[in-house]
Amino acid sequence: MRSLLLSTLLFASFHAMAQVPAIKPAEFSSAIKAQNIQVLDVRTADEYKSGHLPHALQANWLNKTEFNDRTQHLDKNKTVYIYCLSGGRSAAAGAALLAQGYKVVNMEGGINGWKNASLPVEGASNVKQTSMESYNGQINSTNLVLVDFGAEWCPPCRKMEPVLQAFMKENSKKLTLVKMDGGVETELMKSLNVEALPTFILYKNGKEIKRKQGLVSREEFNSWIK
Repeated sequence: MRSLLLSTLLFASFHAMAQVPAIKPAEFSSAIKAQNIQVLDVRTADEYKSGHLPHALQANWLNKTEFNDRTQHLDKNKTVYIYCLSGGRSAAAGAALLAQGYKVVNMEGGINGWKNASLPVEGASNVKQTSMESYNGQINSTNLVLVDFGAEWCPPCRKMEPVLQAFMKENSKKLTLVKMDGGVETELMKSLNVEALPTFILYKNGKEIKRKQGLVSREEFNSWIK
């Protein structure tokens, strides 16, 4: 009975997410120029500070109290154009708003897709991005070099941090760790086809030999350097 209930709830959740219309960044950009709309960023505050869409409100979907407190002030007579980093959180948040009677449109690919379409953001960090020349200089080593594209505000990146640190403590003589801030290094990520955080790339003599997006176990990391 419990498994049946869980299955029913999951089906209802996926069905609700499927009902939220999604449009590509270029179309989203045109749509949010209208007068009677609302733009909602459902990422964390730190993600928001790293660059956001013009006139976007912010309510962290991962913090349900904050999300509910902030979204209750949205106008149900105006369509909510919603986005996150890559589209997943905003689809779930959009389904929740849809269930409450809001009109919602999600952005495909999130702000990553927006940036890949070379559309501008506001409030982006003024930290200078790493050039490809500088990046190549860091990975061009006779030692193995592991590059971590991640960010402090990225939940799976945080989950990976103790695993990564433990792995590096055991293997510090075998390889070098280079950390790249995914909230800053957007041009570098685009050039290297890094589409999500975290992404780990292993180099040998400046040549990429391994790559994985998402969580990596300590055992898998160890298998990379054997």
